[in-house]
Amino acid sequence: MSRTVAAEECTALGGTQRTLEAYPNRDVSLGHLTVTRVLPIRDRRMIGPWCFLDRFGPLSFSEEKPMDVAPHPHTGLQTVTWLIEGEVLHDDSLGCEAIARPGGVNVMTSGRGIAHAEQTPRRNSGRLNGAQLWVALPDAHRHVDPSFDGIKQVPVIETPGGITQVFAGSLADVTSPGRHFSELVGADVQIHPGSSIWMDLRPDFEHAVLVLDGDCTIDAEPLQPRMLYYLGTDRTSASFSSRQGGRAMLIGGPPFAERILMWWNFVARTPEEIAQYREDWELRRRFGDVPSYHGDRLAAPELARIARPNALS
Repeated sequence: MSRTVAAEECTALGGTQRTLEAYPNRDVSLGHLTVTRVLPIRDRRMIGPWCFLDRFGPLSFSEEKPMDVAPHPHTGLQTVTWLIEGEVLHDDSLGCEAIARPGGVNVMTSGRGIAHAEQTPRRNSGRLNGAQLWVALPDAHRHVDPSFDGIKQVPVIETPGGITQVFAGSLADVTSPGRHFSELVGADVQIHPGSSIWMDLRPDFEHAVLVLDGDCTIDAEPLQPRMLYYLGTDRTSASFSSRQGGRAMLIGGPPFAERILMWWNFVARTPEEIAQYREDWELRRRFGDVPSYHGDRLAAPELARIARPNALS
């Protein structure tokens, strides 16, 4: 019997030419932490295989614990945690434990199913500033065994104009060691004051840029904070520049060739799959437990509570 599930249907539109389209971000609550939702947005659901991007911080704290996301499930995706400042403790149902710090990256492959928790560790710097992204797994790999890669240091490209850290995929002649199942790029571009960084881009990739800090232009076009800038395809290069010093995130990949459904923490292909994943989580099947987390796990929302069931990317 067909199931009705209010999930978001995501199809990569895939720009067919160079462009510069701006999409405003919005704030959402993640427990006690307010984050900025960058992707998905109404008219741009995916950038290559990237299907989700949350920006958190910058913020300072003393006694409180700003990040405390109780155990929750994932399927059909990879989480990529990138920090500018601070620390995030990862625990999962495989027994993996790792603290993400600036310069390194945590890549968790959910595959057929995993549960994890993310929180500010007890010993911390009192700062939190970074992003979490999701990569949709292609159909051929979305049921792989779950795994986790905690990478201490990603590759760095140093030029007179600044520093580029490649936290996912490949850029220029460097490749991040994190395992991925699609061609893609994820990079943190830090531009020195009064300087520029020029880089080659793959024209078959669609790209997008988000300002992380300071002022930044791309190809002489000024970029504003809290906006995702979609660059389209057919770009063979890009030039970042800054007057006072700036930092931007670049993501990209070939337009994703498959239609996906996103609901809560699941990436699937059919409403029936989503309903099954939700039932498995509620009945403590498939995903396992995170025994190192002290507290209750998250309960799945009701299926009918998610809006925009048929929005296209």
